[in-house]
Amino acid sequence: MRSIHDILQQYWGYQSFRPMQEEVIQSVLDGKDTLALMPTGGGKSICYQVPAMLNPGLCLVVSPLIALMKDQVENLRKKDITAFAVYSGMTRKEVINIFKTATESNCKFLYVSPERLETTLFKEYLPGFGINLIAVDEAHCISQWGYDFRPPYLRIAEIRKELSGVPVMALSASATPEVQIDICDKLGFTKQHILRQSFERPNLSYSVFSVDSKINKIIEVLHKVNGSSLVYCRSRKRAKEISELLRLQKISADYYHAGLSTEERNKKQEDWIKNRIRVIVCTNAFGMGIDKPDVRTVIHADVPDCLENYYQEAGRAGRDGKISYAVLLCNTRDLFELEKTTELRYPSIDEIRNVYQAIANYLQLPAGSGGGEYFEFDISDFLKKFNLSSHTVVYALKALEQDGWLSFNEQVFVPASVVFTTNKEYLHAFEKENPQLELLVKTLLRTYGGIFDTSCSISEKLLAGIMHLPAEKIKEDLKRLHKAGIIEYQPQKDTPQLYFLRNRIKTEDLNIDMQAHAKRKESFLKRIRQMKTYATEEGQCRSRIISSYFGDSQTRACGICDNCLRQKASHLSKEEFETLHHRIINLVKYETLDAKDLLLKLNGIKKEKAWKVIEFLQAEDKIEMDKKGLIRLK
Repeated sequence: MRSIHDILQQYWGYQSFRPMQEEVIQSVLDGKDTLALMPTGGGKSICYQVPAMLNPGLCLVVSPLIALMKDQVENLRKKDITAFAVYSGMTRKEVINIFKTATESNCKFLYVSPERLETTLFKEYLPGFGINLIAVDEAHCISQWGYDFRPPYLRIAEIRKELSGVPVMALSASATPEVQIDICDKLGFTKQHILRQSFERPNLSYSVFSVDSKINKIIEVLHKVNGSSLVYCRSRKRAKEISELLRLQKISADYYHAGLSTEERNKKQEDWIKNRIRVIVCTNAFGMGIDKPDVRTVIHADVPDCLENYYQEAGRAGRDGKISYAVLLCNTRDLFELEKTTELRYPSIDEIRNVYQAIANYLQLPAGSGGGEYFEFDISDFLKKFNLSSHTVVYALKALEQDGWLSFNEQVFVPASVVFTTNKEYLHAFEKENPQLELLVKTLLRTYGGIFDTSCSISEKLLAGIMHLPAEKIKEDLKRLHKAGIIEYQPQKDTPQLYFLRNRIKTEDLNIDMQAHAKRKESFLKRIRQMKTYATEEGQCRSRIISSYFGDSQTRACGICDNCLRQKASHLSKEEFETLHHRIINLVKYETLDAKDLLLKLNGIKKEKAWKVIEFLQAEDKIEMDKKGLIRLK
């Protein structure tokens, strides 16, 4: 029988596992439900992929990230492993085809978005999948008290009832002790079994700078540290502005956010990965599932609203093990506004109802309809037409999602599809009359089997490559064939989609569980305050603050964060202490000195060291300092 090491060598080409991977794999092979806490870039996917390859049957992977699912499927197929993904926005026909293939083939991995677990179609095919393992990625999404609660995750526990004896592997890079317990409970673990990798990143230097001009500091950091960089900021507008300012300084930069088309996002991402662009300035829409090992700096131009997000984003630096830098920029105003965001993030029931009514009006959706349907939803157009605040709308949508009314997905991807709608005789005559379209017709028929009878997903880019023509020309010709009644062509969709989980009801009948809403608000406020503590702490090692937040109290001081370096700079030997002690006493013996003047007279001495001795002499009642900062001998 093959071992897990044989599988690792055969498909991934590695001789050995990374820390804790083997322990997690062995745990699920022993039939134990397992929660694995592994930092970003810690190799989580191998933990479920290896055991799934060892056993007969299929691994069901639940993930909320479409881009990540698509990447994983692509990577597995490159290894000749059969894998499929089903996510928001796919047509019923496409989903049925995938489910049929998964039950009838040697499919090893089926990736599904959590919303799919709730459909009758999924329940219908579930018994035939032959599932050997359920892997739950981003498992913190199942907890109401986590930073990214997604109600469809709660459906996983129901599925387990129909899959007796199938173990669950839950994976997260960022779950606090409270959330860890909640994950085990909500997933129906028979016994809490939590494996935690150290949150230490010994090559990553964390630092915080309180600055007035953030752009100047970003430029300074990028000049000091060569190599690839990410700059995170809170808004799309700001991402574009900062990237333009960097380009003015001759720094190769581009911006990225969820409002760009799929093609634009893919191109920018590819340019950055291939080092054609040095810096990507982005919102938090960027980075999930991107494995670029040589990122030297991750700079946060705005303070994130929780340590979970900060740790994940900062952790994209230095995955190759070389020294890298995580820099957080903030000022007093940032920290003040951070706490104010709590009220924005948790709108009142009246605000939520107002947004719900506006959505119904925008979509022209009467009461009693819409359940189970997707609607294209241009949020910018919606905001303009109804004169609403973007924050109110985004967080009202989140509240409606968390209460199971609807879901909003900014990154839905629906591939283009084609089916022929004419008979062969008419098609033959059409080709003779339109020779300029004949090659496209023949290429479609040759490339996509069954396209004459059933709708098939197609790639305009692939067709362009085969025919040596621009993709835009292919799209134009497909539209011409559609207009002529030869095919039914649905162009690719990557616009945001609103999915109604239930029929629209009268706005006055809309209710939200305000008790749970209030508790989530309280939990959010607690995370904000932890983030503020991290940003303002000047003594404790930053790596230890982060590790302790996630329940890892064994982490040692990193020695390379700004606080550790400050401690080193202020360390005094016995001889240094004695020398400074006498110098300070002699200087203030004959005259009262302002603290600044005293430090100037101690020329060449680091102020951190001088203050250590001044504070000691004060404590020993040998000197005193008044409210004006004047120091005299006692």
